[in-house]
Amino acid sequence: MTSTDPIANLATLIRCPSVTPAEGGALAALAAMLQPLGFAVERMVAREPGTPDIENLYARLGTGGPHLMFAGHTDVVPVGDEAAWTHGPFAAEIADGQMFGRGAVDMKGGIACFVAAVARHIGKHGAPDGSISFLITGDEEGPAVNGTVKLLEWAAARGEKWDACLVGEPTNPDALGDMIKIGRRGSVSGTVTVHGVQGHAAYPHLADNPVRGVIALARALMHPPFDAGTADFQPSNLEVTTIDVGNRATNVIPAKASAGFNIRFNDAWSAETVMAEIVRRLDAAARDETLRPGRPPIRYHIAWAERPSHVFLTRDDRLIASLSGAVAAVTGRQPALSTTGGTSDARFIKDYCPVVEFGLVGQTMHMVDERVALADLGTLTDIYETFIARWFGDARS
Repeated sequence: MTSTDPIANLATLIRCPSVTPAEGGALAALAAMLQPLGFAVERMVAREPGTPDIENLYARLGTGGPHLMFAGHTDVVPVGDEAAWTHGPFAAEIADGQMFGRGAVDMKGGIACFVAAVARHIGKHGAPDGSISFLITGDEEGPAVNGTVKLLEWAAARGEKWDACLVGEPTNPDALGDMIKIGRRGSVSGTVTVHGVQGHAAYPHLADNPVRGVIALARALMHPPFDAGTADFQPSNLEVTTIDVGNRATNVIPAKASAGFNIRFNDAWSAETVMAEIVRRLDAAARDETLRPGRPPIRYHIAWAERPSHVFLTRDDRLIASLSGAVAAVTGRQPALSTTGGTSDARFIKDYCPVVEFGLVGQTMHMVDERVALADLGTLTDIYETFIARWFGDARS
């Protein structure tokens, strides 16, 4: 296998059916690419009661600094209706200049390109004057319990330290060179349950309808806006994602109703302050009699999701300049520095070193017929190769 070819690398990885939590051979295939390049490769299995065991990989080339980490995941989401795919989801077939397969974009393609870039750099210049590592999880698309968090803890406990990290997630909306992610909004999820009194719909005075209460609380969560945005982030936004009653009888007032929500918040908030604001809004709305005239305050309970994601912004000029310069040199485009979108494993890595994200165009990720243009694989490899040379050069200057 020639690891300098991103197309061959990606085909090998796609053919591994690594749907979370299955390793599917993907980490073994990646190890086979890295070991001939001189990487010391270790496979680490993380465990947590009540969750599947997850295989992860850590590989390092070099022993000294500066130390550049590439992070990503080989696990992929389920294929959905396999019959709807025009090419097998794990066949890595090429048609019309594109490779089809689950993970082509998110994010086996990014891994394939970075392996090729490292291999080309070594072929031209030898091993870098410093260290390169791969931190690859099999649990990014799943609950993210036994993946990057534990792999980072495991590596750090062994004395690993990093100066910068590039995450190869698909960050470009339309074309390579559009966007580098230099931060992410925080995320908090929860469920509000309103307790009422069950009764006959024709005798509402004998019951207490929790649907009225949950509507009032949901409205308070969504309005007014939390803020108008900041210099680096778009406005915080809360969405009520589900309202559940579990009542099929149209003539019965239910005993309880619940509303699930998620807020993506900017750097005007911390997870703690935004949670406090949510509780403040709920408490105020619980006393509002608009939908429940003459009734006592709404009785509610809030259950938070276990792990909030914290907002972060990377301010490492050398890392950002090296990557932006590489993108501009290869594509002629100046990428936007963005904090939009959802969360990624960068939210964990930022506690260990500066981190940015840059990868393929994300238009087909998680879709039927996920695919990547072969030309983009070549371009991204060129960008990564240029970035490696620039970053190590800048780090030594």
